[in-house]
Amino acid sequence: MTKPRVVIVGAGFAGYHAAKTLSRLARDRAEIVVLNSTDYFLYLPLLPEVAAGVVEPTRISVPLAGTLPGVRIIVGEADQVDLRNRWVGFTQPEGDRGRIAYDRLVLSVGSVNKLLPIPGVTEYAHGFRGLPEAVYLHDHVVRQIERAEQAEDPAEQRARATFVVVGAGYTGTEVAAHGQLFTDALRAQRPRLAVRPRWMLLDVAPRPLPELDRRMSETADRVLRRRGVDVRMGTSVAEATADGVRLTDGDYVPTCTLVWCVGVRPDPFVAELGLRTEKGRLVTDEYLNVPGFPEVYACGDAAAVPDVTRPGEICTMTAQHAQRQGKLAAHNIAASYGQGRRRPYRHHDLGWVVDLGGKDAAANPLKVSLSGLPAKAVTRGYHLLAMPGNRARVGADWVLDAALPRSATQLGLVPAHAVPLESSSPEVPARARS
Repeated sequence: MTKPRVVIVGAGFAGYHAAKTLSRLARDRAEIVVLNSTDYFLYLPLLPEVAAGVVEPTRISVPLAGTLPGVRIIVGEADQVDLRNRWVGFTQPEGDRGRIAYDRLVLSVGSVNKLLPIPGVTEYAHGFRGLPEAVYLHDHVVRQIERAEQAEDPAEQRARATFVVVGAGYTGTEVAAHGQLFTDALRAQRPRLAVRPRWMLLDVAPRPLPELDRRMSETADRVLRRRGVDVRMGTSVAEATADGVRLTDGDYVPTCTLVWCVGVRPDPFVAELGLRTEKGRLVTDEYLNVPGFPEVYACGDAAAVPDVTRPGEICTMTAQHAQRQGKLAAHNIAASYGQGRRRPYRHHDLGWVVDLGGKDAAANPLKVSLSGLPAKAVTRGYHLLAMPGNRARVGADWVLDAALPRSATQLGLVPAHAVPLESSSPEVPARARS
């Protein structure tokens, strides 16, 4: 008897945990296939630490092979779904085309950088959603500090040592917090650099971390300002140029660095499926099923899953939701074959953690507000528990960072053209343009 085949498109938080849970539930009674553009699961919350040289890039890229027992891995980019005939088409890294049939399909393609119609942004800004972008930013920051040290013109020194981050959400706040510590450490190694590196954090919101608890926002704001980060709320970029950015408050800031962290949008692949969407995300029922296609499930950032705790709303695009939805999709697929009963998606907020670098963090586990070292311990403990692999290596990097100076080298492995802001696959470096 032929085993049923479950194809999971995407191996982010939702897809990875769907595959891992389903491999345990199926026990070789089903063929599980993961189709993903890379051969690893990326632990996104630690990307700012990669950019700041705290954690090595390979530490947060957990290999799919070996950590998903019994799961077949196909490295490729899904570009077509035939819902009537039940197959997925894809393109592999070397250009080969293929297709794979399915009995059950899980769409967990995730999200990409959110774009806004601001002149010059797509040309001069870089996003922060994938490993290539984090590696590029690390090298770029080191390069700008090196060039600032060598510059004879004080104005050029200041411009190269100025780093502008747009978006004071979870990612942008961490990038600015870690970035200021990183560049201060680089400056300490370069006595000829006359200016102190300056980081700016911009957002149209009234406070950093606007989506989180106000006390966490206040902690982050206090830490950032104490370190010298120029926090400007109610302000964004009006225009980006090759030499700097013009702000909505009228100021012009000379800079060579514009980091775009304004949020995310569903992967554009979702819009090509011909299915009903809400805010660009695939509409599902509370069981994660796509209406009209009981064999198709959607979860994570690409899915508009009803939030039963807030009637009329959909779940926000967070790693916590994605991971839990992935696990539930696996259980409901097993239930569709008679193993257990399907369940609706319900969640309970366990709190949030924000790592601000050094000894600082903000956290509210189970609604208990923490800052400083207690929050740091909770934050790092949470990340170690949430990571599906490489825990010892990440922990070792944290210990080494506390004891040794930061790496101050640029390898130049990811050129600027390989990480365009408009990329629909930020986890994969773009091919060099001819």
